[in-house]
Amino acid sequence: MHQKSLRTPSNRRPTLPGEILVEEFLVPLGITQSAFSAHIGITAARLSEIIHGKRALTIDTALRFERALGMDAETWLRLQLSVDLYDAKHGELAKIAASIKPIKPQKTA
Repeated sequence: MHQKSLRTPSNRRPTLPGEILVEEFLVPLGITQSAFSAHIGITAARLSEIIHGKRALTIDTALRFERALGMDAETWLRLQLSVDLYDAKHGELAKIAASIKPIKPQKTA
């Protein structure tokens, strides 16, 4: 079973789940994107968007990947979550988060 570090790298965007799919599964198994998308019952366009980072991996698709490839859905979703967190921390949401002050416990007398 493949395992991927759950830490989100701070200096680069994490590897997309679609890149893992291509590099560790489709290429070694000799399966085309078109054949794989047909095998798991999604459109080739949807798979292409996932591979190129234009569409996030959903629970539905992660479960399909799990069934076809044997790598658990949780791992696929963690890969997507790492990308999403990195994008949030380095985009507009980072500015919003920076404006929020931490809540400190009040001292009781």
